[in-house]
Amino acid sequence: MSGVLCCGNIVFDVLVRPVAELHWNTTHWVDSIRHSMGGNGANTAFALGLLGARVRLLGWVGADPAGAFLLDKLAAAGVDLSAVRRGQAPTATTVSLVNPQGDRFLLHAPGVSLEAFAEPPELDTSLLAGMTHFHLANLFAIPGLRRQGAGILQQARVAGLLTSLDTGWDQHGRWMEDLRPALASTDLVFVNREETLGLTGTSDLCQAARILAGCGVRVVVFKLGAEGCAVWRDGELIRVPAFQVEVVDTTGAGDCFAGAYLAALTRGLDALDAARFANAAAALSVTRLGATEGLRAWDETEAWMRAAPVRGRA
Repeated sequence: MSGVLCCGNIVFDVLVRPVAELHWNTTHWVDSIRHSMGGNGANTAFALGLLGARVRLLGWVGADPAGAFLLDKLAAAGVDLSAVRRGQAPTATTVSLVNPQGDRFLLHAPGVSLEAFAEPPELDTSLLAGMTHFHLANLFAIPGLRRQGAGILQQARVAGLLTSLDTGWDQHGRWMEDLRPALASTDLVFVNREETLGLTGTSDLCQAARILAGCGVRVVVFKLGAEGCAVWRDGELIRVPAFQVEVVDTTGAGDCFAGAYLAALTRGLDALDAARFANAAAALSVTRLGATEGLRAWDETEAWMRAAPVRGRA
């Protein structure tokens, strides 16, 4: 059975909804404040595990109650946590303010993420046992991964693993300066529309894909939100429409998409069938508050897809 070694951040989320606008020095009553799991690495690994894929997570949490909460949630989804380390600083925490349309404003305290990956991990035989795929979830989210990400991906490539990377948003605006070295050892890249513009300077998907391919990437999967996704491979761009759902919270939808896409690949689905399945998982993820609360198991997701309306179809 194929397995995915997933590398990335693990975050304790505090989700607040709905928040239409902010007014300082006032009190605003909301419908829900919920503690949940977050972080690109954790969300992607959780999706993989829930969908039945073998997955091992490489990341850091603090030795605090928030870290214990996250590890319990990941373990319940079947994620192998043998490579998760406990640091001295608090677990990374994000407060997510969600408006009535499902958009969010994030306040992030990096905590233990500032300690993580100070030195590159060695992808030895024990860490790679049973793994056929290496996925790096957001090189920009952890300072250590900006420095070590390219080397980690190169190790995975030399070990014979298929490699993928979800770019994430670069809050420091360095974009290709930090990402380009990692792309030389990356087979598949996930990127959303805003990240595409930041990385390549163009919103034209075909042109952007050619720029990324020029750095060594073979397949580019564009995450397009309500428009679904588009897959670029062999010089051709194919769009896959989204499913129609009522949006509650878009937090983590891109991570759930990436996890579902990789889970589909481990089952032998081709790129386009994997994209359609990933669209379904992402659609389900936005129907509930929290990054992964709306996700369903593989068979349940397939059953939902058979009856769910697709955007743009009568």
